[in-house]
Amino acid sequence: MRPGGRRVGTTVAALAAAGLGVVASAQGAPFTGPPTLPETLRGTVRVPQDRPAGTANTLRALYPVLAACWTAPADAGDGEITTRFSLRRDGSVIGTPRVTYARPASNTHAARILSDAALRAIRRCTPARITPALGAAIAGRPIALRFIHRPSQRQGA
Repeated sequence: MRPGGRRVGTTVAALAAAGLGVVASAQGAPFTGPPTLPETLRGTVRVPQDRPAGTANTLRALYPVLAACWTAPADAGDGEITTRFSLRRDGSVIGTPRVTYARPASNTHAARILSDAALRAIRRCTPARITPALGAAIAGRPIALRFIHRPSQRQGA
């Protein structure tokens, strides 16, 4: 007997024991295999930007909180950096953030400068100020945060 009074049928158990790929769950829905990895939460921010006031309670509010600690290196040109990391419920980083994309890829020195700035921003802005509900929703899920740095557009505007 399972919690809630549901009984797993002997047919389901027999199919699972036989190693068949598709079996029915206790609720009658087909079982298609092991669970997949969690979907990556993706966000894009233009940097630098001001630090938002208050606590983030949505994903849209979280990304500027994480990017607010960006400080543009003096010799950094235009570029885009994507970092990948996960947060705990309290907003602290799990493990080490990684750079998964860097442009300009042709200029490795510029890409390294921008990559280092993005990783420093994440370290400085964590633990992020997030609500308990947002913390529960994002805990352990991969986050891909894309930093866009375009100083040349700002000078012309």
